[in-house]
Amino acid sequence: MERPNERRRLPPLNALRAFEAAARHLNFSRAADELSVTPGAVSQQIQNLEDYVGAALFKRTPKGLLLTDAAQTALPALREAFDRLAEAASLLTAAVDGRRLTLTAAPSFAAKWLVPRLGKFEQAHPQVDVWLSAGMEVVDFATGEVDMAIRYGSGRYPGLEVIRLMHETVVPVASPELLEANALERPEDLAHHILLHDGSPDADDSCPDWAMWLAARGIKGVDGARGPRFNQSSLVIEAAANGRGIALAKRTLAQADLDSGRLVIPFEASTAVDFAYYVVHPKAKGRLPQVKAFVNWLKAEADAHEAALQTLDNGAGI
Repeated sequence: MERPNERRRLPPLNALRAFEAAARHLNFSRAADELSVTPGAVSQQIQNLEDYVGAALFKRTPKGLLLTDAAQTALPALREAFDRLAEAASLLTAAVDGRRLTLTAAPSFAAKWLVPRLGKFEQAHPQVDVWLSAGMEVVDFATGEVDMAIRYGSGRYPGLEVIRLMHETVVPVASPELLEANALERPEDLAHHILLHDGSPDADDSCPDWAMWLAARGIKGVDGARGPRFNQSSLVIEAAANGRGIALAKRTLAQADLDSGRLVIPFEASTAVDFAYYVVHPKAKGRLPQVKAFVNWLKAEADAHEAALQTLDNGAGI
């Protein structure tokens, strides 16, 4: 019978790391640079591993290194094992420091929707410190440095737990002071206004810009290409609230300014888009109590937000 210590007998971790890096680069020197060791040290670790498994792992050819069949077969499982080790290390760290919750979100969503609500979570969970990073880059969860992310997109995030928070619509918005000075009663009146453009890099083909919005309604005589452009949704909303012109705004992000009266919707012409807001995290992170608490709170806030919008729309007869 195989004993537990025999079952768990593994080659040296350093040898496995050297092999994985060398297999990824197919170059001992580049692997050595990544691991901060000498090429000779990488070569020695590879030799130790080959002695351990009793088979060659690389073929030396005039054009460079190639993996043997055995190495190609084992490499995917080894990479998965290193990912699992990184995940386990992250969970160990989180277990020691259960006060911290690290998340990322797009800057506009963080500023216009999330941050104004965070105080509620802090009051309900004073033992948790939320570390929020606002950025547009895709999160590499393999590093273990980020617990969860809030993303605006299609909802297809392979390998992650995905929970839909809210859908999105686009509506025209303007400051009430601007409309008092220059009436806007129907879309054709846009010819007398400056159009503000949301140039955020969402890659959502269903989200209309001004040219698409005007064309869909058959509006003539309005140049949908003219006007200032902003690379963040929050910036175009702020520009509209300050009377710079008329914006097509994501309603979820603009709703606080609509509620406060800084913005108004001059005429009802909302456009539903395909993208939505999602909370995503690795499956293992979902077992952390601070992640569970934040996801539950976030979903409740999102549900309340959408219910409030539905009540407003029904009251307006939309």
